[in-house]
Amino acid sequence: MILKNGTIHDAVNPQPYEADIALRDGKIAAIGPNLAPLEGEEMIDLSGKQVYPGFVDAHSHLGLDGYGKGMEGIDYNEMGDIVSAQLRGIDSFNPQEQSIGMALAGGVTTAGVGPGSANVLGGTFFAVKTWGNCVDDMVVRNPVAMKCAFGENPKRCYREKGDSARMTTAAKLRDMLFQARDYLMRKEAAGDDVLKQPKFDMKMEALIPVLKGEIPLKAHAHRADDICTAIRIAREFGVKLTLEHCTEGHLIVDELVRAGYPVAVGPTLGNATKLELLHKTFETPGILSKAGLQVSIITDHSVIPQQYLSLCAGLAVKAGMDPFAALQAITINPAKHLGIADRVGSLEVGKDGDVVVANGDPMVSDTRVLHVFLNGKLVV
Repeated sequence: MILKNGTIHDAVNPQPYEADIALRDGKIAAIGPNLAPLEGEEMIDLSGKQVYPGFVDAHSHLGLDGYGKGMEGIDYNEMGDIVSAQLRGIDSFNPQEQSIGMALAGGVTTAGVGPGSANVLGGTFFAVKTWGNCVDDMVVRNPVAMKCAFGENPKRCYREKGDSARMTTAAKLRDMLFQARDYLMRKEAAGDDVLKQPKFDMKMEALIPVLKGEIPLKAHAHRADDICTAIRIAREFGVKLTLEHCTEGHLIVDELVRAGYPVAVGPTLGNATKLELLHKTFETPGILSKAGLQVSIITDHSVIPQQYLSLCAGLAVKAGMDPFAALQAITINPAKHLGIADRVGSLEVGKDGDVVVANGDPMVSDTRVLHVFLNGKLVV
């Protein structure tokens, strides 16, 4: 299939350009002017249309939160165990959940999905496409991160079960990382000798990829002090880290620049429903981006419905963010954040054929998404 004559916004070059895109075998096979079709190949004329990479959200609970079902459909928090590293978000994902189709119609083709923030350790996130019948066929990468949480949520959910202060949350995370490090050392020292290996522990096994640097801790942190605690613990254990929500990130810009971790900002649209959101502002992603940080804009679906990801980027532009930086914050940056930039996040040869066609700028409210191609197939 060849998409002809569209105005390409590839999320790599700041300036758009007119070109054709060839989609073959699920991938972007070529980008350029006047591409010749293969024999019998379909061509779609996109003259006057704006063409973008499929949008990517680095932090969502899509498919784990039931649309219109109340508490019966919510599957993203384990409320009986404050340290649940062994849980896997993929096991709660429902491909038939209605909001997935809404996300796709809004141009979101990939999301980082996983547990919520009730637990100090909640389990693993994975990256998933927004079209398919079985999650195993939709996965881009699993796992992409280990969820951990600071601030009010673990305190609120486990106040009567042994966590009523921020220092307790930090101590519980440290304790699990210390235990996992000891477990890994004993396991490596034992080698293939089963009799010398430590007793199998699913929580410890789940944390080994974190200790080995294969996946980061995905740290829910709104307030500036919680962000700094997440950074402090990551440094103590020498593990990778991504900062999620980062609501007060604009108050500690220098500290974030020195740390250099990726930041995922949001959900910013809506009321400040708790004390740690008092400084929430759409200025944050622009401020952090201008400081040189890798910034993603997130919905935290269902806090903000997934299909409004591009509108959140538009509100960041309205608050002062550079428009190209805002586009990158919902395409290539979240792809990097999730470790899947080799497949999605920009329109480049060799990447997945995930393409959004709109009648204007999707960061503007009156723009309509006309078509969505996912893995080279027209799905919207």
